[in-house]
Amino acid sequence: MDRRLFYTPVSLFFMLFMAFLLFAEVSLLFLDLARTAFTRIGFSWEHALIVLLASLVGSVINMPIANLESREPIAQDEYIHVLGVTYRIPIVGEMTRDTVLAINLGGAVIPTLISIVLLYKFSAALPYVIACVIFVAIVMNRTARLVKGLGIVTPALLPPLTAAFAALAMTYMFNAPNQYIFILAYVGGTLGTLIGADLININRIRDLGAPIVSIGGAGTFDGVFLSGLIAVLLVK
Repeated sequence: MDRRLFYTPVSLFFMLFMAFLLFAEVSLLFLDLARTAFTRIGFSWEHALIVLLASLVGSVINMPIANLESREPIAQDEYIHVLGVTYRIPIVGEMTRDTVLAINLGGAVIPTLISIVLLYKFSAALPYVIACVIFVAIVMNRTARLVKGLGIVTPALLPPLTAAFAALAMTYMFNAPNQYIFILAYVGGTLGTLIGADLININRIRDLGAPIVSIGGAGTFDGVFLSGLIAVLLVK
């Protein structure tokens, strides 16, 4: 088994910080501040906790989907500091010129599945969701940075804040039902980030000299995870 595919996408300190945010949010849910709203959209606080916890735990698992020959020398094992966050380049064993293209369980697979479930349950929200996803994708595509040796990085707080702005705009300016605000923020923030930052730039990863580039991992996981946290806090 390739040990490169199991690693924390960000530094341990940043992972602990996100775990603290999750704990603080769970405390709010236990205090019943958001329970009523989750019930309205078919989610209990237990569901919200499971989704966010699964995303956090799943962030260390990267599932390979392709091997690409890198056009640049593969980076050596080191930590890279980008936009105030420390990322680790996962190098283990013999060096090659291949870049492993993977998909992150917690940063891509789980959020996408949850988004599909939400859209299935609330198909009437689809037009508003599409608008949010497009808006977030455009912003993320314009702000994402391609970092040599690492992959694609977005500012951690930008995806959730952009998705929250889009969800609030749809709710208060375009008369989307209030019960859709969680759906708009969550799906817009997760899918918009994955599409705008990762998928649109996927043809450029050969030029990064990264040993592994994970869709929804490294520099986009934090934005996707925080989008989930912000989406929960928007519910009231």
